[in-house]
Amino acid sequence: MSGARRCTATIDPGPAAATPARAADPGRSRDVKVIIAGAGVGGLTAALALARAGAEVEVCEQSPALRDAGGGLQITPNGARVLHALGLEEMLDEIGIRSEGVLARDGLRGRTLFHMPIGGDIPYRFVHRSRLTQGLAEAAEAAGAEIRFDRGVRHLLPDGGVELQSGATVAADLAVGAQGIHSLARMELNGETAPVFTRNVAWRAVLPGPSVPRSQIWLLPGRHVVSYPLGPELTNLVAVREQAAWVGEGWHHRDAPGALQGAFADASDDLQRIFARVEEVHLWGLFRHDVAQVWRRGRSVILGDAAHPMLPFLSQGANMAIEDGWALADEVGRGEDIEAALVRFQARRQPRAAAVVAASRGQAGLYHLRGLPRAGAHIALRASGSLTPRLMRRRVSWIYDHDETAARG
Repeated sequence: MSGARRCTATIDPGPAAATPARAADPGRSRDVKVIIAGAGVGGLTAALALARAGAEVEVCEQSPALRDAGGGLQITPNGARVLHALGLEEMLDEIGIRSEGVLARDGLRGRTLFHMPIGGDIPYRFVHRSRLTQGLAEAAEAAGAEIRFDRGVRHLLPDGGVELQSGATVAADLAVGAQGIHSLARMELNGETAPVFTRNVAWRAVLPGPSVPRSQIWLLPGRHVVSYPLGPELTNLVAVREQAAWVGEGWHHRDAPGALQGAFADASDDLQRIFARVEEVHLWGLFRHDVAQVWRRGRSVILGDAAHPMLPFLSQGANMAIEDGWALADEVGRGEDIEAALVRFQARRQPRAAAVVAASRGQAGLYHLRGLPRAGAHIALRASGSLTPRLMRRRVSWIYDHDETAARG
């Protein structure tokens, strides 16, 4: 379309783009034209997977460029398996930090509660969101996808095409809505539903200065803080506090560093030193959304946050979107009937997404214990030695050990 800007990435993924022997390529999708609305993590993963499977892919992004915004992401092993299968292991190592483990600490006294090593065959990585989306965009283009900016999508059409914000329509065989939590396509498929405030708010900041190669979580009454490295001189910080009310939704609310420090005035000295490094911080309310009941209509479908918005407490929003991208390409490549492929896609992904959403909702309560329950839990954590890390790892093994790229009958 005239006036639309195109992404001009020139990266050549080279040998890394070859499919690893351990994973099956998504099914072949020759002669299928796909339009994807949204150039976020889920949309770009789907674009790369579909393009590698042979589809003609166009990504339409309403912004004038990839957004250089947001903070850090944790790419857990389940998400990493997909990205490795798409040839991006080398890219992930270039842009990310491999985690050496999670250190849990008492946020009032600073003492260590337990250390959980994170490792294995598939690394756990910390990455900056903007670097990940840039890497995905470059790989998708190298695979043949076209990314066009200033090209917003207003409606997904049941025949697989889209209506642009300009009013023009574009024909295709499959339309994918990957526009995130405020997706119009989600509302059109499911009606408008009001999100529920979880009585939690979160401050988010990226801090300059030396970092350590592990995630740290500080537990305080009614609050918790997570930090992890985004590079040798960059740290991602998220601080969550229970709060009775909130006006608005989203995290694009700039706040004063002093407000964050005041909310954690009783925190340990080492945590206070971290807060003192905050130069710019945003505050947002955390809302609970139901998993969409309807993901598809005709030859149109939604994925990622548009289908299953997640609370951040298990760091699975981006990882579930990555899994979705692979699964969609895999199902579309299994035959010529796209509508049947979308039925299989929803049946394949919806139960897992719902289970992870539910698990994420329950996690905050474990972090925010007060009074005697908190004291008892901390004594047990310190006394149990090596048992605690094993038990904690077991709680999330069903998430981390999942392999969306495994061959399916």
